[in-house]
This record gives sequence, C-alpha cells and structure tokens, in this order.
Amino acid sequence: MALYSEKVMDHFRNPRNVGQIDDADGIGEVGNAKCGDIMRMYIKVDDDSKVITDIKFNTFGCGSAIATSSMATEMIMGKTIDEALELSNKAVVEALDGLPTHKIHCSVLAEQAVRAAVKDYYDRKGIEYNPEDFKEIEEDELHEHCGL
Repeated sequence: MALYSEKVMDHFRNPRNVGQIDDADGIGEVGNAKCGDIMRMYIKVDDDSKVITDIKFNTFGCGSAIATSSMATEMIMGKTIDEALELSNKAVVEALDGLPTHKIHCSVLAEQAVRAAVKDYYDRKGIEYNPEDFKEIEEDELHEHCGL
C-alpha cells in the first residue's frame, strides 16, 4: 500500500491556487516550528454576498502540507465565509483520500489557515465575531498529531 493517496500526490505535484493576492481582504498565516510547516492563505471576498471569489496560498513545508493547503482552497472557493468556517481538517483528509497519521497535523494547519484568513477579514472590515470561534490550537495539541 502506498504511503500517500493519488489525490495527495496530485495536489502535491500540481497544487491549485498557489500564489498571493496583493489586495486580499483577509490573510491568515499559521505555522508549526517543530514540524517545519508554515501556511499563508489569502482570500478575496465579495462584500455583498460574503462569497470567497478568490483564494491563494503559499506553503513552506512537506508534500502533505502543500496538498492539504491546495485541497482546502479548492473546497472553499466559491463558498460563503460561513461555509468556509465549517471546513474541518477531517473533511480535508477525507477529500484527499486520507493521510498518514503522522501527517494529520498538516490538515489541522490548513483548517487553521482558512480560519485565520477569515478572522483577518472580519478584523479588517470591523465585523464582530465570537473570539471562541477562532481559538488557536495549542502547539502541544498540534504536536500530538505529528508525534513530536
């Protein structure tokens, strides 16, 4: 059995939505120094409909980090902000047909990067939100996923 699914390999070799948005409405950056993965997500949002009209990412990390970033962008492109906030790391893993256990932390970072970009959008627009909805995962908890 292969360590990585064909979908993971496809998103690693041919990542979608790579780059940056110079006039982004929200930018989220998350990272994990112990695992060495850093993700930055950029979103462009239609203010009237609250639909994500563009999304890009830059990821410094392993193939799983790149694949989860790519998949997360595909999953929320064209969705509303509220729908984007429903994205879970489990959904990203399922969409990629699985990840090795020691790489699950990459999907957690992808979820966090999306949430961080939405939070930044809210902050820039002065939109109120519940801070509990944007609590960051503690580094120790994230390391439980990567075995460090």
